[in-house]
Amino acid sequence: MAVAVGRTHEARGQAHAPAAGMVFVPAGSFAMGSDRHYPEEAPVHRVALDGFWMDRMAVTNRQFAAFVEATGHVTLAERAPRAEDYPGAPAEMLKPGSLCFQPPPGAVDLRRPYAWWAFVHGADWRHPDGPESGIEDRLDHPVVHVAHEDAVAYARWAGKDLPTEAEWEYAARGGLDGADYAWGDELAPDGRHLANTWQGTFPWQNLAEDGFTGTAPTGSFPANAYGLHEMIGNVWEWTVDWYAAHRPSDTSCCTLDNPRGGGREASVDPATPETPIPRKVIKGGSFLCAPNYCQRYRPAARLAQPIDSATCHIGFRCVIRPGT
Repeated sequence: MAVAVGRTHEARGQAHAPAAGMVFVPAGSFAMGSDRHYPEEAPVHRVALDGFWMDRMAVTNRQFAAFVEATGHVTLAERAPRAEDYPGAPAEMLKPGSLCFQPPPGAVDLRRPYAWWAFVHGADWRHPDGPESGIEDRLDHPVVHVAHEDAVAYARWAGKDLPTEAEWEYAARGGLDGADYAWGDELAPDGRHLANTWQGTFPWQNLAEDGFTGTAPTGSFPANAYGLHEMIGNVWEWTVDWYAAHRPSDTSCCTLDNPRGGGREASVDPATPETPIPRKVIKGGSFLCAPNYCQRYRPAARLAQPIDSATCHIGFRCVIRPGT
């Protein structure tokens, strides 16, 4: 089976890249979403986009450190939560920190994610596994433990923006309209792993057949046909869109005319009205996506992520739109 990876479109306009490390994604239309997987991905609908520049790889710890040094930015995970924002929260939880993956010793009920997630005090982008860890050997890994506001702050400093959900998905497909994955319709063609995902039984058995148990350095896996690396797996990536359901007769939720979906209020999880935290769309899946859980290592996959949440498996990359 042919696998679409490489740099088919990379050279187009590359001499005029507005910033180092960006590639041009040409204008076009595509079938957004999927009717074959999770319900929030449906229905498939046609979306047209202008061309834009996108970071070849996710923003790294090295790049984020340069931003912090230049601006003094303090990420959300490095700040203590305010009690008024989390009514009823125990005082001991109102400390700086972030969510870290901690594999259980054996099989657990997959309906209970806190069997493998823990809020770790002192975990942040500089300390991805907790206060005793560091990034000295991970400078070229994607930055993690960044909330949406942190990604936006970096993008503005760099003279860029976050992509819309439609831009992100279109870019991830690399011209393969309707394919399940960014390289075709097989997860591992001829046994070859083309993304950093989970092999084995999640969340306790990680066979690491792709060579990694956590994040991988950016550029570890082949680029897609637009020259973009790790659009699938490694880390989820923030987009600019407020979360909203796809609407088959109205694609405005996914275009530059209205990049923020149904709006801040509509993005709140109706199952938790007592905690009205707006959510943005994240895309791409991560190193924690497995065949037995969260098969979201696909361009069409999407999740609603609270904007006040940082985790060990969410990062971002940026775009520049010509004329902006």
